[in-house]
Amino acid sequence: MMGPAHSLSGAAAWLGVGAAAAAKGHPMPWPVLVVGALICAGAALAPDLDHKSATISRAFGPVSWALCEIVDKISAGVYKATRAKGDPRRNGGHRTLTHTWVWAVLLGAGISATAIFGGRWAVLGILFVHLVLAIEGLLWRAARGTSSDVLVWLLAAAGAWILAGVLDKPGNGADWLFTSPGQEYMWLGLPIVLGALVHDIGDALTVSGCPILWPIPIGRRRWYPIGPPKLMRFRAGSWVELKVLMPVFMVAGGVGCAAALGYI
Repeated sequence: MMGPAHSLSGAAAWLGVGAAAAAKGHPMPWPVLVVGALICAGAALAPDLDHKSATISRAFGPVSWALCEIVDKISAGVYKATRAKGDPRRNGGHRTLTHTWVWAVLLGAGISATAIFGGRWAVLGILFVHLVLAIEGLLWRAARGTSSDVLVWLLAAAGAWILAGVLDKPGNGADWLFTSPGQEYMWLGLPIVLGALVHDIGDALTVSGCPILWPIPIGRRRWYPIGPPKLMRFRAGSWVELKVLMPVFMVAGGVGCAAALGYI
């Protein structure tokens, strides 16, 4: 799928988690719901860091472009080193390592560890990066073009500072789910994992499929492209994505948000 659909699906997924938590009698504080949805929307773009034309590869200028080159080479190397007899030969690393459950879990664990041991500035950095991605994904029309990059960065920086301050207030969720001393913001890894997995599921619906289950072997392949029957798949950017899935994600997100806040 394309960046906007990925971001919308990520936000809707976290709002759905908020609705489920409320139904179980453990509602999220509203700052956790909002921040988690924004982080999940941004994290839903992260697996495409192996693709030069992806939103995330352009979001931070030369920095993200260089990181994309590195991730692509690492992904291609892992593919070549671990491919089974049934896996085809390939040159690039797109839709390989970063599109697996292993990557999602490791990235989420790394973010949680960074938040715990890095302190406030690490949390601000995590929020800033994912707010930039969320803006780029959710407001793609307004955020397009290099002339708007600085404005996006400034908006994300201001938003990160404000939201971190709100979360820090007692009862607002800095210690949501993980309540022991020193575990503040440990939950930030959860929307990261969810966003990456939602991205992978979205890509699995497209023509190419997605090797989500790597390194679990399926038949003679280790990088098996999981997906529904081919008749049910669509091309990225097609009318199915734009006219059907994106409106569904918007409605689902709205319903999830209302349920999470106790309005329905």
